[in-house]
Amino acid sequence: MVAFCVRFSTDCSESIRIHVTADERYELFVDGERIGRGPDRGDRSNWFYDSYDLEPEPGDHVIVARTWWLGELAPYAQISVRPGFLLAAEGEWHDRLSTGAAPWECKEISGYRFTVPDLTDRTGPSLAIDASKFPWGFETGSGGGWREASIAGAAGSPVNIVEWHGDRTLKPSLLPAMVDQSRKAGSARFVSAPASPDTSLIPIAAAECLQEDINSWNCLLQGESGLTVRGDSIRRVIVDLEQYYCAYPEIVLSGGKGSSVRVLWAESLFETAAGANGRPTGHGNRDVIEGKYFRGKGDVFEADGGTHRRFETLWWQSGRYLEVLVSTSREPLTIDSFSLRETRYPLERESAFDCSDGRLVDIVPIMLRGLQMCCHETYMDCPYLEQLMYVGDTRLQILSTYATTRDDRLARKALRIVDQSRLPSGLTQSRYPSRILSIIPPFCLWWIAMVHDYAMWRPDRAFVAELLPGVRSVIDVFRGWLNTDHLLEAVPHWNFTDWTSDWWPDGDPPDAKGGISGVLNWQFVLVLGLAAELEQYAGEPEYAQIDLNLAERIRQALDAAFWDEQRGMYADDLARRRFSEHSQCLALLSGQVEDSMRDRLAYGLENDPGITRATIAFAHYVFEAYDLLGRTDLLIKRLGPWFEWRALGLRTTPEGAPTSLSDCHGWGSHPLYHYMAGILGIRPAEFGFSEVRIVPRLGPLTWARGSMPHPKGCVTVNFRIEQRRLAATVDLPDGLEGTLVLADGTHRLVPGLQHIEEAQ
Repeated sequence: MVAFCVRFSTDCSESIRIHVTADERYELFVDGERIGRGPDRGDRSNWFYDSYDLEPEPGDHVIVARTWWLGELAPYAQISVRPGFLLAAEGEWHDRLSTGAAPWECKEISGYRFTVPDLTDRTGPSLAIDASKFPWGFETGSGGGWREASIAGAAGSPVNIVEWHGDRTLKPSLLPAMVDQSRKAGSARFVSAPASPDTSLIPIAAAECLQEDINSWNCLLQGESGLTVRGDSIRRVIVDLEQYYCAYPEIVLSGGKGSSVRVLWAESLFETAAGANGRPTGHGNRDVIEGKYFRGKGDVFEADGGTHRRFETLWWQSGRYLEVLVSTSREPLTIDSFSLRETRYPLERESAFDCSDGRLVDIVPIMLRGLQMCCHETYMDCPYLEQLMYVGDTRLQILSTYATTRDDRLARKALRIVDQSRLPSGLTQSRYPSRILSIIPPFCLWWIAMVHDYAMWRPDRAFVAELLPGVRSVIDVFRGWLNTDHLLEAVPHWNFTDWTSDWWPDGDPPDAKGGISGVLNWQFVLVLGLAAELEQYAGEPEYAQIDLNLAERIRQALDAAFWDEQRGMYADDLARRRFSEHSQCLALLSGQVEDSMRDRLAYGLENDPGITRATIAFAHYVFEAYDLLGRTDLLIKRLGPWFEWRALGLRTTPEGAPTSLSDCHGWGSHPLYHYMAGILGIRPAEFGFSEVRIVPRLGPLTWARGSMPHPKGCVTVNFRIEQRRLAATVDLPDGLEGTLVLADGTHRLVPGLQHIEEAQ
């Protein structure tokens, strides 16, 4: 942990543009005030830098950067090369401020200890700060211990920053600044005086609550006043944030030399302290804390007796509940303030949806919050346990993003950086950025689907063309896994598809490990069709035909090997003993199923009691199949698990069943997309969303309305069933035309407001 400092003076008001990066992370202060954190997570081929515009008044000033490098303790998503800090200033300020040119100083920041939390080692270490060893005031450049910084190389010309010491390719950040807002820290629901700071095996019991302390803690949490904890005592406080947050805790302490404040975070409390594997189990209703156990991860702040010591963490924590444990020594400890600084990608909802079934509307806040909490410098599967951008998760999150906002910067970063994760074999990695290698071949195919999604929903043919070599590379690898019967066989690595309730070991479909899987083959057929459309869009019909020919050969082989005539469905295995929604949905979505089989597949998908059912994430593909079949009634019926979440006290979308480990998984937000593209039926009719095709599918609903962001504005619709006929109001932004498909035929749409009714 090192701070770097440069001092400068100005005779008049100035405007200074600087570019900053570090390995691994930095916080940047100007005259003691933090102005930014970074850099955005990437890899050595995409090492991002941030740009800042400074406006110093006449006088003396100081720029300080706190930097750190955690090595093997770093989060899995944090790639690094070697420690360092770089600042490049433009124009006449280059020699006065740039590293390698200006007289930069440095000093070690002591007082930090790092430990690996027992719940997960993937998000980075827990932190303890010893105030007696910490160099307070370092951010202002004050205090002793500053010395001349070692120069590994000059910052170079800020006009054309390309490489950093030849180790990394530097690129400007693709993203806006993360949200950085102070939040009230919920309310205290329980305060006790345990005999020991080891509280993980002590259940919450109302009879032990110190009710007289609740009000004082709530005044602290609401920023109304501080509080003092007497010497030689322990206080345990359970704080309900009442919403799921990703945030940096900030706590200010005075006095209490030798005291400590431990702040642990949890998504929810547990019904048992430890299961068979030693880990806590069961959640039940998340709003209920009585009789439950708190197991969390977080940080410790150790007081030195000084006044107004402001403690902050290096990385954010996440969850709904906090356990604040105050352990004092002989002196009383005063907590002057306690607050949170929320952080996330600034994804805000620009869409709207309402309908006659209030259950669909009621779950929108849960899905939106789940999506937001999994959007940071990358998309991520979950903020609490991994913070990794898995491709299978990310595809669903990006589709939800397209249906929610016009902002596609995070989506573009995801597409590009996964493309550049490709290995010499040609496969993309399953999650990226990541310092730990992981390959999931089905996710390589879903990345191709992500490229196709972008090509449909956003007008940027050149960007799509940049990604096509990667698309072809992935397909070539899969082509090499085809056997002489034109079926994928013995696909290596982890072939995760879904965490089904049936026995799919490690989420692999039947026979995926070393055999021939119907599920994997149908996924390949589906994606070959998407790749062919991308090739046509790019003006490469020959490549498109190659993909289509291959898809047809595999489809014929699938018909021969996996079609079960008696059952009227495709099997998952060659023995035709295992059947799933996954095979049927992928076959339907591929567009390769013969008409004679389609109705039988649809019937089995709805009625066969013996098939493996998809869970939360793969339900996206089930919903897409329902849309293809015009079965909104089945979609709404299938939303049953989503409808239960509010009653269970969830604030975000869980990974799977309410008993699953993670309470926040962004992939469960995909109904945000299906409301728009399925029920309201708003979809691109052409690549680049140059035209819109609207096919409302109300099913059992009597009315539905909403608006969806489009690159040219918003598409707004209002549908109502009147005397068994659908009445439609559609408002298109300037420059957008399209079609509205109703039972009586197709109606042409033009920019502006228009009213259309089905003919009798």
